[in-house]
Amino acid sequence: MKVYAYIFTAWAVSYLIRVLPLTLIRKPIKNKFIKSFLYYVPYVTLSVMTFPSIIEATQKPLAGIIAFAVGTVLSYFGAGLFPVAITCCAVVGLVEFF
Repeated sequence: MKVYAYIFTAWAVSYLIRVLPLTLIRKPIKNKFIKSFLYYVPYVTLSVMTFPSIIEATQKPLAGIIAFAVGTVLSYFGAGLFPVAITCCAVVGLVEFF
């Protein structure tokens, strides 16, 4: 019987998350703060899920932190995804080797 309660609870939460915004917000959002907040939610969510993985995926957390810093600098200066990924992998390899 508990399984059915768990399934119902999961269904209700999922349903409410999808239906409540449709029923409560019918007019276009004009508030700049709320619009910018909603605009950045996907990026923040992705960052929150990705950043800990960068550090914990390596044997030494310092290697992940250094690779993240190097990747951030390369990205800032316009390097593409592939060069950044290759460089970060090389940095992790070097840091973990020494």
